[in-house]
Amino acid sequence: METETVVFSLLLLPFLSALVTLLCFRKFGNIASLLSVATSGGILVFSLFLIFNGENDVFSWQTTWLRMSNWELGFGFLIDAPARLLLFVVSFVGFLIHIFSLGYMADDEAKARYFGGLSVFMFSMIGITIADNLIMIFVFWELVGFSSYLLIAHYFTTEEAAQASKKAFIVNRVGDFGFLIGIILTYWTAGTVNLVELADLVDFDPTIISTVLGLALACGFIGKSAQFPLHVWLPDAMAGPTPVSALIHAATMVAAGIYLLVRIDFMFTVQVLTFFGILGAGMGLYAGFCALVQRDIKKILAYSTLSQLGYMTAAFGLGMPGIALFHLMTHAFFKALMFLGSGSVIHACHHEQDIFKYGGLRKKMPITALTFLVGVLAISGVNFLSGYYSKDAILLTAYNSNMPIFILLYAGAILTALYMFRLYFITFEGESRSDSSSHAHENGALMTGPLILLAILSVFGGYHTLFPVSIVESILPDIELVAAMPNHMWMIVLGTFAWVVGGITAKNLFSRVGEDDPLEQKLPVFFALCKSKLFFDQIYGFYIHRIQDPFTRFIEVMELLFISGLMVRGSAGVAGLFALIGKAFYIGKIHAYAFWFVAGTVGFLAYAVGIFGN
Repeated sequence: METETVVFSLLLLPFLSALVTLLCFRKFGNIASLLSVATSGGILVFSLFLIFNGENDVFSWQTTWLRMSNWELGFGFLIDAPARLLLFVVSFVGFLIHIFSLGYMADDEAKARYFGGLSVFMFSMIGITIADNLIMIFVFWELVGFSSYLLIAHYFTTEEAAQASKKAFIVNRVGDFGFLIGIILTYWTAGTVNLVELADLVDFDPTIISTVLGLALACGFIGKSAQFPLHVWLPDAMAGPTPVSALIHAATMVAAGIYLLVRIDFMFTVQVLTFFGILGAGMGLYAGFCALVQRDIKKILAYSTLSQLGYMTAAFGLGMPGIALFHLMTHAFFKALMFLGSGSVIHACHHEQDIFKYGGLRKKMPITALTFLVGVLAISGVNFLSGYYSKDAILLTAYNSNMPIFILLYAGAILTALYMFRLYFITFEGESRSDSSSHAHENGALMTGPLILLAILSVFGGYHTLFPVSIVESILPDIELVAAMPNHMWMIVLGTFAWVVGGITAKNLFSRVGEDDPLEQKLPVFFALCKSKLFFDQIYGFYIHRIQDPFTRFIEVMELLFISGLMVRGSAGVAGLFALIGKAFYIGKIHAYAFWFVAGTVGFLAYAVGIFGN
């Protein structure tokens, strides 16, 4: 099969699935769900073909999509090393999440709409992965935002989901506006938006790039990957179905921002990279404090995602894009595992999400508990699990190159172990604290099967030598650089100390709890500060209600008075007035017309004599 045919099939398959679901199966949820799952299986097959076919070759194809005078826009594909890695993550993790959704959404009356939304998302995400120019990336970028809006708002009859979907959509539009400006500036300065051409131009003339251009392009990443100051949408996005949280807000969509950075890493100056390093380290610590005081199981994982995205951002800022991709891959495995594990718990506990109303679930749900624990160990950096290799590579890089960033990241690592073990102990250990958890039982194979596979990847996903070179080619150079760095043994000691301290502290504080948080009882001021999230929501709320809304009302009044009133209705009124005056002269009497004719003639003659007489 021709590579070009496979690429088109890979892109069009989910689009056709969504289209057929919308047109034919809106009222046939079972058929729509099977179609979507079969489509995700086809995506996995086509992705594996692209990954293994041609080994490490770069495949590119382009045609002209739009031409105006001397300007033309291409539509094309670029399958290189980073694209192959993300294709593997999106297709494999996406397929497992589709399987899990069959069990989780079995009784949902709107599952046809849900699975159709998943297909739209897969189409959009694949488009981002294989697009060969910034404008095509932006088109699919917006489609990802649209599909995210649909899926977050799946339970749109609830106020929480309706508000969360709008918040996610609007906040991302802010970042995307900056991204669009960056694309325009790129074309203005370089004359092209094709990724390969841009890389060649920058290599030939590095003065093309600038700090302003880099920051504008970074706006898209900041919005999509929910980094400061546009991070506020991600925790609220947990209002959607839990498999959506796993697919979009843990494994793929938020990771698209990191992928964008790696795709255009040649466009950033040293100043912008320094900004990324500080931004990522700060977010890694900030989100950890926020996660430490949450009661909603999914919001804990959401803030954990923010924190881990901060680690990826810091790795990129430290000049290690391959390590950022490495952590993106391992994070997709263990975070998707924990989100699906939380979905298994929520499903078994009749959609209860407060962890202080769980307890004792290890005995009732042994597979979910064991696989969830694997995810906790992996994200905490326990030695020789997947997170250990990618996360400690970031810490070692920071330790050897930027000590302030290392201190922030290391503090975040201790916090990660603390809040993740807190989540595990409160949920799965101790005694049941509610009727919903006391009657919980393990879910079926459709839900536990993906958990087991993701748990295996969470253990072995850091062993890059187990993967084909075609998948990990983009991360190998930076892994070799990290391997050559000093202080490996010192980092092993520090990394082990971080998860041991976090785990022991969590066990002492949270292994036997009631329905109240012991941290709130023992450290109320600290708890309240963390709970406030540094008042970002309140600050944005103040801006919207006290500044933006009054200003828009003022603009509306000005528009009604001057544009609609004076300019539109006013000009129409003047025309109407002249029409009335003219109408007054039309009275239907011949002697009146003769009078006005004579008067007009005399007036004209007097005017003419006055002019020519001078």
